Amino acid sequence: MPAKRDYYEVLGVQKNASLDEIKKAFRELALKHHPDRVPAEQKKEAEEKFKEISEAYAVLSDSKKRTLYDQYGHSGIDQKYAQEDIFKGADFGSIFEGMSDSRFGGGFFDQLFGDLGIDIFGTRSRGRSRKGRDLEITVNISLEEAGKGTEKVISVPRYEVCPTCKGSGAKPGTKKTTCPVCKGTGQVVTSRGYMRLAQPCPRCRGEGSIIESPCPTCQGQGRAQVTGRIKVKIPAGVETGSRLKMRAEGEVGTGGKGDLYVLIEVRPHPIFQRQENDIVTEISIGLAKAILGGEVEVQTLHGKVRMKIPPGTQSNSTFRLKGKGIVGLHGGPPGDELVKVNVQIPTRLTADQCRIIEEYARASGEEIGETGSPGRRKKGSY
Repeated sequence: MPAKRDYYEVLGVQKNASLDEIKKAFRELALKHHPDRVPAEQKKEAEEKFKEISEAYAVLSDSKKRTLYDQYGHSGIDQKYAQEDIFKGADFGSIFEGMSDSRFGGGFFDQLFGDLGIDIFGTRSRGRSRKGRDLEITVNISLEEAGKGTEKVISVPRYEVCPTCKGSGAKPGTKKTTCPVCKGTGQVVTSRGYMRLAQPCPRCRGEGSIIESPCPTCQGQGRAQVTGRIKVKIPAGVETGSRLKMRAEGEVGTGGKGDLYVLIEVRPHPIFQRQENDIVTEISIGLAKAILGGEVEVQTLHGKVRMKIPPGTQSNSTFRLKGKGIVGLHGGPPGDELVKVNVQIPTRLTADQCRIIEEYARASGEEIGETGSPGRRKKGSY
């Protein structure tokens, strides 16, 4: 029997390689040497190669086995573990997630170790339990709701356990029967050369049982589509693009429910714009208030407040209302409200208003022409 190659050499990694590097190397090699992706004349060689890299991964991905191997080499592993024990604990299930479909030979990885009693995907004799499908739904909220937080009741179309058969798939009053082909094991075993290969039973699709009288509601699926009403608590500080995860609120599957993802969309506001946790708005004030100062009423997300206008305020000045913005999504103090002030210049004045402005101009030493008074029709007439 030829000597075993060094496991690190088999995977093409350094001795100080991390677990992630080992997993990556194994995945790439497994895809490269998949027997169903090579010509027929190379299939046997690919099978042997795959067994070699799988054994190397099973040892190097386990900290205890790797320590023994680093200290004693193959002899330490051979003495400590029987052949089938080498593979126990190896994380084949996650590393090959999604690879057992028709693109990769429909379950070859399960078949390859059938003669050792090893099920790479963690399902010995029945079909794999799969979590239900994750769902995503968009919820529209106002800026006020984003600022304060809110609670919404949303409608979510999804598959749930069939209310008629309670998930069995069988018509009420009947039940599943043992599959006559696989005798309830969920597998049929064939031989490929010196290897015994187990495949999912084509009659029951690996379930080990069949339904003679399907449920009329779900047609034997064990689940039915309904519209669920779900209460969603939306925290303060969310913004368009925020994604909330609600565990086990997705569709039901044989391995449990999937998750629901709530995508937030904040509607545009008629007077506010958001800048991170601050909000920005604009107001207009008259010329007299800009010159002399005073107070104005300003709308905030929390209601109306009075804001002071200092004397001599210029147009496009910006004032800050502390704490009137939006609370941070991950805590911390709220943002501020930034109020941009536009000074309105009157376009038409009465005769008295023009006279007062002209007196102000003379007192200020400012020269004005005959056309300097808005609304003035001719000299000396208002």
